[in-house]
Amino acid sequence: MSAFRLLSCVTASLILSLGTHVHAEDAKWISLFDGTTLEGWEKVGNDKSVWEVKDGAISGSGPPSMLVCTKGPYTNFRYRAEIKINDGGNSGLYFRTTAKPGFSDGYEAQIDSTHTDPIRTGSLYGLCHVYKQHVKPDTWFTYDLEVRDDVWRGRNMTRIKVTIDGNELYEHLDFALTHKEGHFAFQQHDPGSKVNIRKVQVMSLN
Repeated sequence: MSAFRLLSCVTASLILSLGTHVHAEDAKWISLFDGTTLEGWEKVGNDKSVWEVKDGAISGSGPPSMLVCTKGPYTNFRYRAEIKINDGGNSGLYFRTTAKPGFSDGYEAQIDSTHTDPIRTGSLYGLCHVYKQHVKPDTWFTYDLEVRDDVWRGRNMTRIKVTIDGNELYEHLDFALTHKEGHFAFQQHDPGSKVNIRKVQVMSLN
């Protein structure tokens, strides 16, 4: 076999292998939002709060409430969504929360670019706070969380890895095992906040 044919075969095999890997990984992601309806989601909280679908995205506005995914509960997973928060707005991406949560139930990944609360996007509220602005208001970004129970130096804990737009910010080790399992939810924080969410996906790591 000529060197050219050998190189072509190796290249073709590599491309085929990579294509199979990408296809297999994509198959593990499960979409939690169909892009057109709120099927699989439930509002919890103030009746005057508004959750609706606009231009292929979930939009939250009005008084405080939560929008909860009825699928689950989940324990170990990767979870990602594309999110946009308005200038002065505040929201939260909740995980391992209850089916009927309040603001203090479950882990909360903060969504906040310029709100008066200085705890910014990338924070795990009450556990690990980020004060630097990583995302400008009214700008789409990708939140990616990896959550799994593990053991570190003989101690049980929960690993929570936080990534924004492909940049890993940190990995928080929760030795208190604060929340064991639960649902996903989004927060409508206050009447001045408007949050938009799309491409909500989960990959089970159990």
